[in-house]
Amino acid sequence: MRWAISGGAGFLGLHLARRLLGRGDAVRSLDVAPLADEGLEREVEELRGDVRDPRLAGALVDGADVLLHAAAALPIRASREEIFSINLGGTETLLAAARAAGVRRVVFVSSTAVYGVPEVHPIAEDAPLSGVGHYGASKIAAEEACRRAAREGLEVVIVRPKTFLGPERLGVFEILFSWIREGRRIPILGDGRNRYQLLAVEDLVGAVLATAERDVAGETFNVGATRFATVRADLEALIAHARSPSRLRPVPPRLAEPALRALERLRISPLAEWHYRTAHRDSFVDVSKAERLLGFSPRLSNEEALRETYDWYLDHRDGSATTGVTHRVPWSQGALGLLRRLS
Repeated sequence: MRWAISGGAGFLGLHLARRLLGRGDAVRSLDVAPLADEGLEREVEELRGDVRDPRLAGALVDGADVLLHAAAALPIRASREEIFSINLGGTETLLAAARAAGVRRVVFVSSTAVYGVPEVHPIAEDAPLSGVGHYGASKIAAEEACRRAAREGLEVVIVRPKTFLGPERLGVFEILFSWIREGRRIPILGDGRNRYQLLAVEDLVGAVLATAERDVAGETFNVGATRFATVRADLEALIAHARSPSRLRPVPPRLAEPALRALERLRISPLAEWHYRTAHRDSFVDVSKAERLLGFSPRLSNEEALRETYDWYLDHRDGSATTGVTHRVPWSQGALGLLRRLS
């Protein structure tokens, strides 16, 4: 089978490509960033450029059986206009290219950010959509573009993963891991007794493969860990695993949220609206549909995924000094750097 992956140099793209190559599939990748992986560079057909470029989009999907569309501008990235241009405009460009090329199926990686801040849990796929911030709103718009393409005859499956992590995941997690490694106090919004579901990237890859191979065209799936505790319990387990003297430091959300919103608007904080509006609330989705139709059975719990990612971070932190705006590099701590020094 021939796969096309947009965002192939991203965190999910790398893990998916390795799994596909390991089972003998062909992989073509499109990303603005290089793969930066010697093994993949030898075996993946790598295209460099923007998903909004119709010529490159056509080259990516030419002859492909499945398109995995994972390229996206993250909440940390610049303006609403840029986020929508990439997340909606790029999706529309790739869908048009996939239709023209006769791609059998498109798997679109959306986000549980499309649900906003719901009061009812677990969140089912038919829950109302009211995305948090520009990122969540852009994903809702991109999902609608996928549904329009489906009505025009293209097979599309939408996957809504919880925040996923694993080896090579840095981004906002690098901030947490560095504070724990240094034994600093870890500020958390609220008392940490809320349940917050994560997802191991290897389990997301398994779900993506199933969406491409099973008779589920037109479906939407939540994907998340089935074993997860409270924020406090999961973080305290990670701190114990790290043998760190760090302690959790609860911060009242009603005081922290206005300050974090102001820092975000000044672009001196790595935390976006999605982070500070949901971190102190329950946030977990119903994955029974994925279990039933995809055979989804995640291997790792929140705690196990956090431990595995932290251990990878420790082994590779000397090579991760450059900051950026993707999940594969550390994010600048911005104004949080001052809090770090005081903690």
